[in-house]
Amino acid sequence: MIRDFKQFLLRGNVVDLAVGIVIGAAFGGLVTAFVKDFITPLIAAIIGTSKNGLTFRVGAATFLVGDFLDSLIAFLLIALVVFFLVVKPVNYLVSRSRSEDSPDPTTRKCPECLSEIPIEARRCAFCTSEVATTGA
Repeated sequence: MIRDFKQFLLRGNVVDLAVGIVIGAAFGGLVTAFVKDFITPLIAAIIGTSKNGLTFRVGAATFLVGDFLDSLIAFLLIALVVFFLVVKPVNYLVSRSRSEDSPDPTTRKCPECLSEIPIEARRCAFCTSEVATTGA
């Protein structure tokens, strides 16, 4: 059982997934720090208050609008990066691979029984009727 577990862990997809998660977490931390240290203070300077001033109270509850804005902007930046650097290129590659010309056909349908027969066949292997050659 330990050998199977080791084989599972060393499989390429699992390692790729682990690397992706680690890099994604590091990137998320980087974007969060960027938003917290640069973007939110810029917004607060434009509004004319500090990040801590971006709050409101309802009764005894204090709502931290500044922290929410940090998280929202970080999410949007990460989503934009993933969309433009992962989703768009993959969609382009998939559409490009689908639009490539298909190879010349090697079979055709028998006019009598509609079975697939080789393109150069003179007689159908299924119903034994004679078929005209295509001359290809």
